[in-house]
Amino acid sequence: MTATAERTTERTYRRGLNPLHSLLLGGTFPLFLGAALSDYAYSQTYLIQWSTFASWLIAGGLVFNGLALLCALIGVFRASDRRRLALVYFFLLLITWILGFFNALVHARDAWGMMPTGFVLSIVVSVLACVATWIGFSRLGAGGHS
Repeated sequence: MTATAERTTERTYRRGLNPLHSLLLGGTFPLFLGAALSDYAYSQTYLIQWSTFASWLIAGGLVFNGLALLCALIGVFRASDRRRLALVYFFLLLITWILGFFNALVHARDAWGMMPTGFVLSIVVSVLACVATWIGFSRLGAGGHS
């Protein structure tokens, strides 16, 4: 039993992101990407259902992004050795949320009035969400804090 206890105490566990944080972060990018693809479909077909679908996807992306932003804020205070990276991640999520909010306001207009600004904002927000997700899972997940 002593050998087992010694082996157990010598293990080093690498903690990743909190599972809730991972779920929220993992849901942000697909929702914003779906909105950009819906905007593209609307620009090609002019069927108003695509603009409505994009509006709902943006709303879902804002909810997921906002809660992931709250988790990232907690992670900034828990970060010790990677505080700069945690701050970059937090501000990237914050910029994504702000631009996503403006995108939601643009999409609240008439379907004809939202183009092409809504489509461009959807692309920018999708790229920012992708970069934030990449940083969150690759760097912060290996850093041992959520």
